[in-house]
Amino acid sequence: QVQLVESGGGVAEAGGSWRLSCTASGSFERINDMGWYWQAPGKQSELVASIDAGGTTAYADSVKGRFTISRDNARNTVSLQMSRLKPEDTGTYYCHAEAYFGGGAFRGHFWGQGTQVAVSS
Repeated sequence: QVQLVESGGGVAEAGGSWRLSCTASGSFERINDMGWYWQAPGKQSELVASIDAGGTTAYADSVKGRFTISRDNARNTVSLQMSRLKPEDTGTYYCHAEAYFGGGAFRGHFWGQGTQVAVSS
């Protein structure tokens, strides 16, 4: 199992910057993909950004050029640096990790409890 704990939620100003972090712990062997999902009230969650163990990143079109995802493989952490924030970035951000177990025979997807970010205009 993998436990993901997010931190950094709060209230930010439009045009400003904010940073989220997530730490993974548990009895996994390795983590491949890590990422952040965003969910606005009343809507389905969407993938915001992802990064694999080699550092290859991917971003939703809505955040390209504004958000940067990074990770520390040694510490099993992933961060999301958000800049030029917009009110529509408001929502709950969930950390995601794809982990392997049992000599690589088993794979699981895990999400954190979520952390809320509100962007005021």
